[in-house]
Amino acid sequence: MNNVQERIEKHINTLSQFTATPGKGTTRLTYSKEDLQARNYIKEQMKACGLQVQEDGFGNIFGKLEGTLKDAPSVLIGSHFDSVPNGGAYDGPAGVVVALEVAHLFKENQLTPKYPLEVIALVEEEGTRYGGGLMGSRGMMGLLNEEDFKNLKDKDGIPTEEAMKQIGLNTTLPKQRDPKTIKAFLEMHIEQGPILEEKNIPIGVVEAIVGLTQLDITVSGQAGHAGTTPMDRRTDALVAAANIIGQLPQLAINEGAGTVITTGRLNVFPNGANVIPDKAVFTVDIRSGKEENVLNVVEKVRSLVMSYNKDGIGVTIEQPLYIEPKAMNQEIITLLKNTCDALEIPYCSINSGAGHDAMVFSDYTAAAMLFIPSKNGLSHCPEEWSDSAHIANTVNIFYEAAKKLTESNE
Repeated sequence: MNNVQERIEKHINTLSQFTATPGKGTTRLTYSKEDLQARNYIKEQMKACGLQVQEDGFGNIFGKLEGTLKDAPSVLIGSHFDSVPNGGAYDGPAGVVVALEVAHLFKENQLTPKYPLEVIALVEEEGTRYGGGLMGSRGMMGLLNEEDFKNLKDKDGIPTEEAMKQIGLNTTLPKQRDPKTIKAFLEMHIEQGPILEEKNIPIGVVEAIVGLTQLDITVSGQAGHAGTTPMDRRTDALVAAANIIGQLPQLAINEGAGTVITTGRLNVFPNGANVIPDKAVFTVDIRSGKEENVLNVVEKVRSLVMSYNKDGIGVTIEQPLYIEPKAMNQEIITLLKNTCDALEIPYCSINSGAGHDAMVFSDYTAAAMLFIPSKNGLSHCPEEWSDSAHIANTVNIFYEAAKKLTESNE
């Protein structure tokens, strides 16, 4: 095992300890105690690589290696460092570690770029605490305004800025970043699927990221006693919600074209064993490689949900997130493929079925992604694992690509 692999494993193992569920996977919610622990570690490592460290008003972290050109745009490399509940150690943090290692190689080889190199670690990509997802990247690119950000609350009613202050973050720092300050964005991520492992190929060059949307659906009824309310007199919000949820998979199957639909979160109120539920709130996640398929299923879900708006049952639908399918930058894709060839690292083209921060940046700058295999195709669970040798491959590929991107005037 070489030095790069050893450092990668050290970083991954250290960051995995910053979890609210020790022994049961990584649970690191944005602006939590565990966020602060990971944040401090990432900032320390940035400084050790000789980077100038800053945060923005969302809590995104930036480590910058200045270039020789004055006021030149930066080449950004990074990913997110939050997690889903009881998730794995690689989804997000592995991409941050890759960026740190690229910066380490710049320092080790005493490289001073023309264009600045920036390592970035983004908050709330998963949307676990504040919903919607991709909050750090959407916020810094101006897709989440100040008022909407302040109004976001978690399931316990804690607003974003209050949570930030609880871990000592400065909420008054600038939030939005001028796209003109970004020359390119590179992100490494675990595949979260089985394709690369089944093909025994260590690198996937991402051509496009699927379109996705999230709907938040609230079904309202009337609470009542579980023993004394006759069945024909009930307006049970959970029964109505369950009937809706049960019909959703068929909508995606009928649409075809790789369309998928998921209900991943369901909250029931008042959540008493002997109380008829008066409210059920659930999410609907819809994804497809073609925008028309996403839009078709959204309309079918709306129609289905609204058909239950009767007989004492009320429904509301909100759409906190919609992102169309995004193609990655062809010039950087070619650069990454040529770099793989030069380094004699096998690769294949691949599409991403998951959303990533790169899809936000792709509207504003040249964005590209690399995938590495996921053991057994697993992700978002404690068993999530990727080989440090594969991660080291992406360090070498991004290092060579970053050298060119930080030197080229194109």
